[in-house]
Amino acid sequence: MKRSVKTRHLYREVDELSVHYREAGTPSSTAVVLLHGFPSSSYSFRAVLPVLGEHNYVVAPDLPGFGFSDAPTLDDYDYTFEHLSQVIEELLAQLGIERYVLYVTDFGTPVGYLLALRHPDRVQGLVVQNGNTHEAGLNDAWDSARRFWSDPSDENRAALPEWLNFAGTRDQYLGGLPPHVQDLHPRESWHLDWERLSRPGNLDVQFQLFTDYRHHVARFPEIAAYHEQHQPPCLVLWGRHDPYFDIAEVMAYHRDLAVLDAHLYDGGHFLLDTHAPEVAELLVTFVDDVLHR
Repeated sequence: MKRSVKTRHLYREVDELSVHYREAGTPSSTAVVLLHGFPSSSYSFRAVLPVLGEHNYVVAPDLPGFGFSDAPTLDDYDYTFEHLSQVIEELLAQLGIERYVLYVTDFGTPVGYLLALRHPDRVQGLVVQNGNTHEAGLNDAWDSARRFWSDPSDENRAALPEWLNFAGTRDQYLGGLPPHVQDLHPRESWHLDWERLSRPGNLDVQFQLFTDYRHHVARFPEIAAYHEQHQPPCLVLWGRHDPYFDIAEVMAYHRDLAVLDAHLYDGGHFLLDTHAPEVAELLVTFVDDVLHR
């Protein structure tokens, strides 16, 4: 009989913030670290945590400003991906995690890659799910963002798509999806996200992180060098209807890495909301292969 693994919902004080995280499995110095994207939280991983926890120690934090972690205003906190990565690094140190398989998606991608660039020896394998580290993955939908990053004028800001509202939050989940895939999404996902995003000052926080994303794009050559030098085993999981990160990103990873397993799904940006059982099964196999190679 398969044992039942429960997910624990915990807090740690890191960088003078209360950081919420979910964990499953028996604590160990080797773990699987799951980093969520915008506008969600560790809630994204609710279905895969107990499955992975049957085999490994798994940790999914809420980044500062997201989920149930503290979300101070811009006046009180420096919201950059560099800073968020330092918070996650300190959390992992407090938990005694020395090595890990790293799962990144969306905003979790710049956070995770900063960890990998600083300490490549700690990252045993990479799982990339609708996250971008190549120009190939940034399609025409990013043109207005590029103009704003280059020249943050009022005119260029006004030309950005309206995404920091309830409709934009919903579209992160449903955008680009055919009706039969939209019907698979639980509606509470974007309602929960919007409840947290609409905390006082938090929309300014999210726009600041969007602005800082330009530094992640500027690091693409450094990331390419990391791929070339360290060749981490990589599993790419992709919702093919994602309107934000182009499917060309998958082939870019294929060109970079010698050990790569890629799977495309009839899903969108939030793949785990519709395909968690399939993804969980692949994760168990991938992590086992990486840690026992």
